[in-house]
Amino acid sequence: MDTSDTTRRRMRSGAVALGGMGLLAATLVACGSSGEPDKRCASKSTLEHLNSKECKSGGRGAYYYGGTVSNGKVSGGSFDKSAVTRGGIGGSHSGSSGG
Repeated sequence: MDTSDTTRRRMRSGAVALGGMGLLAATLVACGSSGEPDKRCASKSTLEHLNSKECKSGGRGAYYYGGTVSNGKVSGGSFDKSAVTRGGIGGSHSGSSGG
């Protein structure tokens, strides 16, 4: 194997790595650009995290925006969607949603 084959192979693997990083960056930007805060279903009276079907019509839950779930309870967010903003890259938001 001569030197030009080795150089070509290194350049090809470097291009694949850079292409993968670009794809990852594009995915992160797309995920952070919706402007919608994370939401999860919770009980207004007990702050218990509920299955998302409990927030559908007739259920006992309401959507809780932002915040986190710890030990089965929601905290750090609000039932008022307008009180919560979603962070983009580097912003603060929870990765959990739904139910």
